[in-house]
Amino acid sequence: MPRQVTFIHAADLHIGAPFKGLRTSSEQWSEKMMRAVAAAFEKLVDLALNETVDFVVMPGDLFDNSHPSYRDFSMFVAGMERLNQASIPVYFCNGNHDPYVSWDDDYSILPANMHWFSAEKASFFAFEKEGETLALLGGRGFLNASFPGDEDISEGIDRLSAEQATDKTAPFMVGVMHSGLDIDPTRAPVNPKSLYARGVDYWALGHVHHFRALPSVEHPYIAYSGAPQGRAAQEVGPHGVLKVTLTEGAAPHVQFISTAVIEWQKFKIDVSDCATISEIRELIINKQFALNSNSHAKEMIFRVKLVGRTDLHRRLTDQLVEDLRHSVNEGFPFFYVDEISNETQLPTDEQKLRQEGLFSALFLETIDSMAADPAATAAALESECEELGLGTPMNVRLKPEKMLERSKTIVLDLLD
Repeated sequence: MPRQVTFIHAADLHIGAPFKGLRTSSEQWSEKMMRAVAAAFEKLVDLALNETVDFVVMPGDLFDNSHPSYRDFSMFVAGMERLNQASIPVYFCNGNHDPYVSWDDDYSILPANMHWFSAEKASFFAFEKEGETLALLGGRGFLNASFPGDEDISEGIDRLSAEQATDKTAPFMVGVMHSGLDIDPTRAPVNPKSLYARGVDYWALGHVHHFRALPSVEHPYIAYSGAPQGRAAQEVGPHGVLKVTLTEGAAPHVQFISTAVIEWQKFKIDVSDCATISEIRELIINKQFALNSNSHAKEMIFRVKLVGRTDLHRRLTDQLVEDLRHSVNEGFPFFYVDEISNETQLPTDEQKLRQEGLFSALFLETIDSMAADPAATAAALESECEELGLGTPMNVRLKPEKMLERSKTIVLDLLD
């Protein structure tokens, strides 16, 4: 039988992360989010035990800040002790949120199953099972919150160095590090191509909060597991860990397993065909259930954007939209709409307005001209703001096209 190892790849736990993200006040959902990161961590430990994996790798940012509370640290150690009792080793490194120099060993001694990669240079461990060495693991973490710009965090993490350091050989080699690769140039960037010829079968990475992989038949599998729990509105969609199986003579088998207890989602609703506000409400609820049907998290937080041309546009005042949000939230306790934004427009015949040759036509021609060169438009508007002593709105700098479209809608609404 070919030899095989199975392990959990879990990065960016961010234990102790402060709650952030809700734009509206909800004591109930704020409390749920405060508990979500800890609950996802418990699911991760349960998963490792239930799947009887060989080991667990954690590539950094186990804690959200450099000085976790005693309560959070104790919870983490208790989870690791559960794995220790099951003889499941854990191999981990530090990330930019929990760098090596900030770990406080006055809290507690780490369980014996925990193996800590150095932050000074590449270091190595050998995983043995029933007297046979099955895997070599090499990694490196962050010494401080930033990594030296003239150093390569992956340097020295290769099979030959691992064999020399451990004086062992094994069918499998796993690399563990916290790095932005070529995605984030500010966090120990590494060219992925430089990892191909290291004799490593699987690179377990931390830092990116969504599952992301660079699989290849010819090259090693390079993956981010993502964070076990999304912590803010920008971290939408599934979050979890990876169950990895390495088998001699076969490509790595990587399975994403959800651990999030709450999932964030954003969606648009085209209300062009809606005759009443109640129909808009029904569309929102239907979309909530459609998204939930593909999620492993029962509880979900939503941000909704209303779009389309509709005669209801003027009825959708800020107060009515807020009333609509409350009405939707009263229906199902496991869903929460944090925000409904109204980007609808009145039905407008732009072609007719252009042909009339009045102010509307001139205004539309001006918008067209500005939209043709968004960079120049942004620069001109930024200059005007400076002359008036005003700060430049973020949309002018980053999304001039969106700003122009919004401006067009406002003016045409006023002219109607």
